[in-house]
Amino acid sequence: MINNILKTSELVNELNAIKNSKSSILFSNKIKSLTPEQLSVLKYNGNFSLDWEKIKVAPGFDASRIKNSNFYGDVILGKFDKPSSLNNIPTGIYNATIIDSEIGNDVLIMNTGIISNYIVQDKSVIFNCGEIRTDKKTSFGNGIEILIALETGGREISVYAEITIPVAEKIAKSRFDKTLLKKYTKIVAQYEKSVTSNTGVISKGVKLINTPKIINTYIGEYANIDNAQLLNNVTILSDEDEPTEISDGAIVSDSIVQWGCNVTSMAVVEFSVLTEHSHVESHGTVKNSIIGPNTGVSEGEVISCLLGPFVGFHHQALLISALWPLGKGNISYGANIGSNHTSRTPDQELWIGEGVFFGLGCNIKFPSDFTYSPYTIIATGVDTLPQKLLFPFSLVNSPSQVFDEISPAYNEIFPGWILSNNIFMIKRNEGKYIKRNKAKRTKFVFEVFRPEIINMMVDARKRLQVKNVKEIYTDRDITGLGKNYMSEDARKNGIEAYTFYIKYYALLGLKTRLEYLVSSENKSKIRNIMRDKTGDKRWEHEKKILILELTNNTIIQNLKLLIEMQKKIAKDIQVSKEKDDMRGRQIIEDYDVVHTKAKDDSFVRETWRITKTIKLEIKILMQKLKGAGKNV
Repeated sequence: MINNILKTSELVNELNAIKNSKSSILFSNKIKSLTPEQLSVLKYNGNFSLDWEKIKVAPGFDASRIKNSNFYGDVILGKFDKPSSLNNIPTGIYNATIIDSEIGNDVLIMNTGIISNYIVQDKSVIFNCGEIRTDKKTSFGNGIEILIALETGGREISVYAEITIPVAEKIAKSRFDKTLLKKYTKIVAQYEKSVTSNTGVISKGVKLINTPKIINTYIGEYANIDNAQLLNNVTILSDEDEPTEISDGAIVSDSIVQWGCNVTSMAVVEFSVLTEHSHVESHGTVKNSIIGPNTGVSEGEVISCLLGPFVGFHHQALLISALWPLGKGNISYGANIGSNHTSRTPDQELWIGEGVFFGLGCNIKFPSDFTYSPYTIIATGVDTLPQKLLFPFSLVNSPSQVFDEISPAYNEIFPGWILSNNIFMIKRNEGKYIKRNKAKRTKFVFEVFRPEIINMMVDARKRLQVKNVKEIYTDRDITGLGKNYMSEDARKNGIEAYTFYIKYYALLGLKTRLEYLVSSENKSKIRNIMRDKTGDKRWEHEKKILILELTNNTIIQNLKLLIEMQKKIAKDIQVSKEKDDMRGRQIIEDYDVVHTKAKDDSFVRETWRITKTIKLEIKILMQKLKGAGKNV
């Protein structure tokens, strides 16, 4: 899992090189003592040192670029002969105190209190800062233990700079596997030891401006630290193509911030990891959490969570003690997803499935498990009881009726409702996440209808196929309904919705497989397509579904069915958007003037374009299949 991290980590390699160096880190053996002329210029320009013999300089050093500054201990200075990236101010050191540090070429340090035990690499800017220091034996936030999902401990994860969501999920969920946990703990301890240093690094091209305190912090290349309040015990990974920014009153402590992240607008990040291209802003608070790529936290509060990619969290809301590794969901304004405190200790947790949508002002009680209910909506104002829910693509809403034999605290569930009534959301999200993805190191699966989710749908449909038909069902009748009731109409509609998309998934797989075989011009394999075993796991899964669902259809019949299903999906997407239009114009007088109509919506138009393309591809495919055999 992370067996090679000690060899592949750029952070480990860089800090090991610093610790093992016998000479200057930046200039090797090229440094020299000050010449009498250089020393004379330094003193004339108001500079001071207790021992000028300890000051060494690189070739090309210009003493006139150092003014009104103090030097203590062993200090190495580079050459300064170019303008800086800060308004072209000439590089050099002006009004600063440098202690036991190396300063690279063409660095600008100006109006800064103390820089102690740091290596400042080429072309960096440090302007109007206070205290910048590294204490002895700091690990820059690596090796800290984060209390994921349980505030009281039990799923804690020791972190390192390059940690990913899949690694964190594996460790958080593998509490029975003592061998794995012991191995992981050992590797992270070795990692922590490798990066532990007495010297901090401000890497090439960094901009460090108007920040009063930077303590025990590693800052990667081209990071932009502008008006942050505090950086303490932090690793900031950054590069020229993916610069990390921490700015405008932000506080980051005891944390890892990876490539391309933003922490800004008074945000607070403590004892946490922000993985690549995530952000925290607008007074957002993240504590004891790991935030996935492309996820943003604004205004609200995230505590003791493992939060996967593409989660939208842009309003005042609370998310606490949640394990949500697959992300791709949304948290609306006023959602309180945090009843982990049972009036005794905060030892409860919530597991969330991919794409779950928490509506306005909902309240989620713990413990709950929505892992097997991906792309489910918890509607506005709903209060859920502790439960395990096993129905994907569902709507959980406030009860439309009250029944004597059912607790009034139960909500009403509509299995598969998203598929039949809001497929617009599902298909739009697939494209939206592809377009919005900025992460380069994480591999994402954007496809919603894939084998593991289809299996959940098949299982859910099976449980809906009851022997004893009733008007109303609860978890006593059907496993996995959680603390909700379901009507007979909702049961039948759920079966229909699941069945449609189970078949659709398999038919798309058939089309893909046929296109592959046609391109290889092997018509004998086409005739035996449903019998031959292959090494393609995805096709074998799709074929199994086809055999179960459409056993009596010929290949041509199945392809014609796929055309009709694709047309229905496109129509459903448009109708879903048209419902919004109809409701809007009934309420807002000029709704159509300021909103795009369904037929003109870019996503609706794109769906119809894809539908037209699939229809044409299938017709061409059917032409090529002529003569392949009577079973075709």
